[in-house]
Amino acid sequence: MSSTMHSFYLARAADCRRDAAAATLANARDRFLTSEATWRQLAARAARSAAMHARLLAEKSAARAAAAAAGPS
Repeated sequence: MSSTMHSFYLARAADCRRDAAAATLANARDRFLTSEATWRQLAARAARSAAMHARLLAEKSAARAAAAAAGPS
C-alpha cells in the first residue's frame, strides 16, 4: 500500500510541477511549487515508512525463527 501511496504522491508532485510551468501568474506558480514540495515530502515519508515497516517485519520474522529453533522452554 505504501508503494501505491508513494507513486500517488509523486504523480501529484509532477502534476503541480507541470501546472507551475504553465501558470502565468506568479502567485499561482508559487502555490503550485509549494504544493509540489509538499507532495514530494509526503512521498519521502511514505518511502521511509515502507522501509521501516519492512525492516520491522523482517526483525519479527527472524525473532520467531530463532524462538522456533530454540525449541520449547
